[in-house]
Amino acid sequence: MTVSTPLIEIKDLVKEFPVKGGLLQRTVATVNAVSGVNLTIRRGETVGLVGESGCGKTTLGRALVRLLEPTSGSIIFDGVDITHLKSKDLKPFRRRAQIVFQDPYSSLDPRTQVGSSIAEGLRIHGVSEKDERHERVQEMLELVGLHASHASRYPHEFSGGQRQRIGLARALILRPDFIVADEPVSALDVSVQAQVLNLLKELQSELHLTMLFVAHNLAVVEHMSDRVAVMYLGKIVEITDRDQLYSNPLHPYTEALLSAIPIPDPDRPRSATILQGEVPSPIDPPSGCYFHPRCPIGQKGICDVEEPELRPIENDLQRLAACHLRTGDYQDLDPRRLAR
Repeated sequence: MTVSTPLIEIKDLVKEFPVKGGLLQRTVATVNAVSGVNLTIRRGETVGLVGESGCGKTTLGRALVRLLEPTSGSIIFDGVDITHLKSKDLKPFRRRAQIVFQDPYSSLDPRTQVGSSIAEGLRIHGVSEKDERHERVQEMLELVGLHASHASRYPHEFSGGQRQRIGLARALILRPDFIVADEPVSALDVSVQAQVLNLLKELQSELHLTMLFVAHNLAVVEHMSDRVAVMYLGKIVEITDRDQLYSNPLHPYTEALLSAIPIPDPDRPRSATILQGEVPSPIDPPSGCYFHPRCPIGQKGICDVEEPELRPIENDLQRLAACHLRTGDYQDLDPRRLAR
């Protein structure tokens, strides 16, 4: 059951990557991968994080578990600011927060038996003796739908779906409170995707997990999430309850993403929002609203000048959007509202 207590609080998180050039490899530009993100994840809930490729989803997820060092901002985990903790002080957090990587092929060491890979976290954190670790690995393999005897095999002996289950077992062996699932099914066949997603939901319920589920497939996110955060060019542009987002999206970018979801019924009428142009470069993002060069309702003199604040809609603190024409002082200029 989802409760209101926050487990993760992200405040003004920024992650930048320097671009080196020249003979002396000086910094010539900066990639703004994550730009001032604010997000709260409550205990026991799954927050879906969606957006186009290159929008900063994976960078945000990796920064949350401190695989990447944030440039600025703060990450508060269970009341403790872990943003700048050193390796020794960070160790208790790493036991409680794990990540499932996108690629089930490159995320496993091909020269290591999967049982040893899964047990590595137990060894690092000094959990239990060798015989007990072996038993826990076998139990975890069976929990994710594999056989205990698979512990002695190598990654190349498994299919993609089985490897992703091994990745899940490795992340869950320490019984963490929080998991970042970084597009865990995007590299899998559709039939296998369903198996892994259903397994994730079962494990979340059984182990009381809190999860950030990163994906670009909104149909998958709808199945998995309690709330959804939409990301564009390093910024969160909308956060709301799953049902509200899919039935009545606020941000024009969210509308465009939803209109691109395939519908398995050729006779069902649908209206598609076709975005013009390409995603701007994170090295040189546009002024004002980052989305305004592609926005179908953007207004010159407003959207290209003023950066919109992520703010509640109609005093609903659980529904936030960053759009001048949907939540700001210029709502009366929204063409969709004027057409009603």
